[in-house]
Amino acid sequence: MEKGGWRTLPAEGREGDAPEWPLTTPADRELDLWDDLWSKPQAVAWEDMGQELEVALFVRTLAEAERTDARVDVKKMVRSYLDSLGLSVAGMNRNRWKIAPATDEPAAASPESAARVLRPSARDRLKVVPSGEGG
Repeated sequence: MEKGGWRTLPAEGREGDAPEWPLTTPADRELDLWDDLWSKPQAVAWEDMGQELEVALFVRTLAEAERTDARVDVKKMVRSYLDSLGLSVAGMNRNRWKIAPATDEPAAASPESAARVLRPSARDRLKVVPSGEGG
């Protein structure tokens, strides 16, 4: 734990392979989700707390919720898992987790500043029409 009880998770995420799948035989989609989730910053905390089973249950529930005929209660369970596993902003706050700033990019070339430069403002998109023209 750090100052104020907040834990800073590494921006680069968890290194290494995902843990062994703890449930019955997974579908391909479940394995894809499993591998992706275990590379996230939150996975560092899950590993420390031994949450492999909870993450696997979330993966199975999420794969079910993605189906077009998914029940509403399954979708609500996904939201609950997102919060408890710190995958939502509310969940990050409740768990008192924050993600460290990325260190591999120069601050001057952050994605936010690049987006501001590339995207024209509303004023830039206005077209000047000389008087007497247009309709």
